[in-house]
Amino acid sequence: MPIKAQFDVTFESFSLNVSLDLPVKGVITLFGPSGSGKSTLLRCISGLERSPNGYMRVADEVWQDEDNHIFCPSHKRPLGYVFQEARLFRHLNVKKNLEYGYKRTPQNERRIEWQQVIDMLDIGHLLQRKPHNLSGGEQQRVSIGRALLASPELILMDEPLASLDIVRKQEVLPFIRKLHDELDIPVIYVSHSLDEVLQITDTMVLLREGQIVAIGPITELCSELELSQYLGDMSGSVIDTTIEAHEEAFGLTRLSFQGGEIYVPRLPFPTGHQQRVHILARNVGIALQKPNGSTSFLNIFKATVIDIALPEINSHAVQIKLDVGVPLLVSISRKSLHVLKLKVGQSCYAMIKAVSLAGGVQ
Repeated sequence: MPIKAQFDVTFESFSLNVSLDLPVKGVITLFGPSGSGKSTLLRCISGLERSPNGYMRVADEVWQDEDNHIFCPSHKRPLGYVFQEARLFRHLNVKKNLEYGYKRTPQNERRIEWQQVIDMLDIGHLLQRKPHNLSGGEQQRVSIGRALLASPELILMDEPLASLDIVRKQEVLPFIRKLHDELDIPVIYVSHSLDEVLQITDTMVLLREGQIVAIGPITELCSELELSQYLGDMSGSVIDTTIEAHEEAFGLTRLSFQGGEIYVPRLPFPTGHQQRVHILARNVGIALQKPNGSTSFLNIFKATVIDIALPEINSHAVQIKLDVGVPLLVSISRKSLHVLKLKVGQSCYAMIKAVSLAGGVQ
């Protein structure tokens, strides 16, 4: 059963009016610019902000139904909350911080074991340290561990990497992904960083000015022409691939996906490893004829035009959606569109100039 919710909250200068129908699995990201309502929505889900006519159900448990005078306060909801700051008890060492939630959960209600969390987050060597002796990334991993050891049914994360530098972010992100992959706990994650979103997200909730613009799998939403305006220069297609082989002689890795294979610089992972790629629309070109061998492009795909955005008068570019086995967005100049005379249903070739990998541009 899904997560279903309805919230309508009005402040002096902002209103949130949303209706949610989400899968109880994977990482669900609330994505949008500052002021779009992400944190307010998360507070409504947690019960920290009460919507006068709100409704909240997770699977078969109703946490809020104001029409029927039901409201479960935050401290009674089976959830874990991870904030921007780690919020650890400064006077306690890591072990005692972790025990805070663990010991308050009755033994017969514990679904997550102590050693399981220690091993998954790789924090066993930190147990005797105080928070001030931890890096920012280590503090956030401990914070995640404390939330997990309360055996929650849902984890909420409010921009937990906002205060970390890029190195620490890359240190923590894989552990967030593990919450679903290893523990099967759904995560609702707040972010305005598309790079973070691309690495961990299964379902994206796109927010603007307190309203939901779209909800769906990230691999689908990022390929929708009408949504590209919200992604700006980061507009492009998200594709889940698998490492097929390494070509050591050329320093390349070959990734397979539904439409074929993509070459990227050598990755430090074994064959079979799942790798998400982000192909920016501006990094794809179109040709009517298949280029012959005299080209430096390694990634060329036979494609079909499936949609063309209505050109904007004040913009030199236009976006086109291709089918290469999966949807692929392309941004070309309006003049190129005129010269190529592209039409929906037409066959062509997509030439990919560069591929961004989750966690870094290659």
